[in-house]
Order: sequence, then C-alpha cells, then structure tokens
Amino acid sequence: MEIIKATSGLSHLFMTIFLHHFSTFMVLPAITDVTMSALCPGKDECSLAIYLTGFQQAIIGLGTLVTMPLMGNLSDKYGRKALLTVPVTLTIIPLAILAYSRTKSFFYAYYILRTLTAMLCEGSVHCLALAYVADNVPEERRATVFGILSGIGSCAFVCGNISTRFLSTSLTFQVATVVAIVAAVYMRIFLQESMREESLYTPILSKEKVEISCSSEQHSTRKVSGSGEHSTKKVQLFEGLPSIQDTVSLLKSSTTFSQAAVVAFFSNLADLGLHASTMYYLKAKFHFNKDQFADLMVISGIAGTVSQLVMMPILVPVLGEARLLSIGLFFNCVHVPYAAAVFSVLFVFSQPCMRTIVSKQVGSCEQGKAQGCISGICSFAGVVSPLVFSPLTALFLSETAPFNFPGFSIMCIGFAAMVAFIQSIMIRTAPPISNRRVSQCNSALA
Repeated sequence: MEIIKATSGLSHLFMTIFLHHFSTFMVLPAITDVTMSALCPGKDECSLAIYLTGFQQAIIGLGTLVTMPLMGNLSDKYGRKALLTVPVTLTIIPLAILAYSRTKSFFYAYYILRTLTAMLCEGSVHCLALAYVADNVPEERRATVFGILSGIGSCAFVCGNISTRFLSTSLTFQVATVVAIVAAVYMRIFLQESMREESLYTPILSKEKVEISCSSEQHSTRKVSGSGEHSTKKVQLFEGLPSIQDTVSLLKSSTTFSQAAVVAFFSNLADLGLHASTMYYLKAKFHFNKDQFADLMVISGIAGTVSQLVMMPILVPVLGEARLLSIGLFFNCVHVPYAAAVFSVLFVFSQPCMRTIVSKQVGSCEQGKAQGCISGICSFAGVVSPLVFSPLTALFLSETAPFNFPGFSIMCIGFAAMVAFIQSIMIRTAPPISNRRVSQCNSALA
C-alpha cells in the first residue's frame, strides 16, 4: 500500500518513460540487419559495420560525458520537465529517417543524426527520471521506486521487442517514430513539474537576477535588483555549470559516492561491450536475424521486468541496496561469458541499487547534479568500451585472428564485470546524508 501511495503521483512519468523506451528499444533487433544491408549487403560478417558502430558509440560517449552533468545541473535549476523535453523530442528525428527509407544514403543520414542527437539524448531521459523520482519519494522507499522505474523500462523493452518480432523492418521504424511523437506530446500535456515553482530559477532565457539558497531542507530563490546589495554570489546565465573540478569535488564528498562511481564505470563498460559485441558475434557465427535477436531480448527483458517489479520491492527491505548491488553484479559476471539470459532475474538489481546509493549521498537540490555525474561516468565507459571491445570483436571474428577464440572479447567483458563486482563488495554504505548535508550548490543567477 505504501508503495502504491509513493508511486501514484509518478504515473505520468512512468507512462512517458514507457512510451519513450518502447520507441527506442523496438528498433534494436532490426538495426543490425539494417546496418549490414546498407554497408555489406548479402554478408553475415562485416568489419566495417563493427567499426562504425564502435566509432559511433565512442563519439556518443564523449558527447554524453559532457552533456549528462550539464543536463543534471540544469534540471536542478530549471526543472526536470523542461530538460526532459529536449531528449524526448530529439529522439524522433533519426527514427523518422529510417522510417522513410533504409537505403545506403538514408542510413548514413541516420548514422550522422543519430550520433549528434544521442550525444544529448543517450541516458539523459533515465538520468532526469531518477532525479524526478528522488524529488517525490522519501529515502527509505527510493530503492524500490528506482527498481520500479527500471522495471518500467524493462517492460517497454519486452513490449518493443515483441512488437518487432511481428512487424516488418520498415513498419518497425514507422511505428517507433509514431510512438516517440506520442511520448513527447504526452509528457508536455500531462507530466507535472516535480520541483516547487518557487524553488526554480527564472526561465533559461530570462536575464533577471535571482538569489538561490539551497539547504538540506529546501531550495529557495528570490529575485534581486541590484549588483552588490547582497553578499550572496551572483553569476551570469550558464556560469557555475559543471566543470571537471565540480565533478572531482562531488566524487570526493563521500567515499561511498566515489566507490559507487567506480562500480558504475566498470559495470557499464561490461554492459556496453556486451551489447556491441554479442549481436555481431551471433550474426557472424550463428547467422542470427532480426527475429532471433528479438527472441533473446524478450527472454532477458521478461526476466528483468519480473525481477524489478516483483522481487526487488521484497528484497530491498531485507538485504539493503548495497548487498543487492553485489548480488546483481555477481550474476552479471556469470551472465556475460555464458550469455545466460535467464540471469537477468538477478543482475538487473545492480543499476537501481547503485543509483539509490548515490541519491542518498547528496542534498535535496543536488539530485540532478549527482545523477548527471554518475551518468557522465557511465558515458566515459561508453567511450572506452568500443575502443577496447570493437577491435577485439572484429579481430577474433576475422580470418586473421591470432588464435581461434571467436568469443575472446566476450570473455574480456566478463573480467570487466568482475572488477565491478569486487568493488561493490568493498562498499560500506554510510548513513544517508541527503537529509542533513549542507548543499554545495549555493549560487545566484544574474
């Protein structure tokens, strides 16, 4: 009953997340076939496709490394809904291109625009949704609701892949485009801002001066007319946005936070490497097509959905998020080398638990900043992963491999997941400080 009360006000956010993820996930099984058909028609192995996918992932990672902390910080100032509008809308553009045509020229247009938009969109919807939940849910229930949010994403993953299983490639992208448009419209009409109006800055383009006072209890603002009448620091628009020094300072603010950041890096290094390598491995060695990719994703998605929506609310109060994080990462180690999709029941615990630990280490007006910092670190893993695993995958799937071990890159991914697991065991969760910490985001906007 408590969980129902905690989540009832988040129903519009959950629907927005479901629709957005449904549109993006349903094209995943088809994109490998589209890429291969455009670049290497009639072939099951294509090094060019692997390298282009890896290059795209690296560029996106570099972009999101900068934009994730930026989006998180701006959402603390201007509201979650205003910032969510940007990625939810931009996602429509690349989908619409492949909905129109999937010839080589249109594929390259998609490739370029997908790279550019994903530099701002990749991960930002989930990051901002986590901050939105943290605005509305008390600490003791946050891990469960974070799990429910991830479960909604897994449910969208399942529904999207099941839809792909019964649609043609062209219709898949057309439906995805329509659903992405519906998600953007739904969010703008129904989603309410999670932060109090008096807690927000003036609109982004406003030149009015405001004074911010952010404490552990509230985040308050007021307009000021003079320049020098108050001791509170005043800064110009977009000054005070996250820098490397800000990120380092945030990481140093709590040992638990910095340990969670290490876990986030190696966990995402493994996850991204697995996604980039496994599909081309299965295509080259077992001649998988769109439907078979969808079948595997559905099995994994159903297991993850049941786990996050049913098992996690039961286990979090008993084990705590730190232990559940270690359990999830352990089974991620087992999952990667053996491609045992059924272990999704357990390894999906890791992300919501890790995000919960992070959310409890910062003040109430720093949720966007903290989640953006972790998302930025995950994006850095997105840069490193293709630089390491894409060449390994291409090399060991080619005829020039130094030795016969086609799954060598997948084994290396398993080692990365093991590093994340070992670090998670070392985490000693400090008492939550988000209700007593003096915020470091005190600033003023001129």
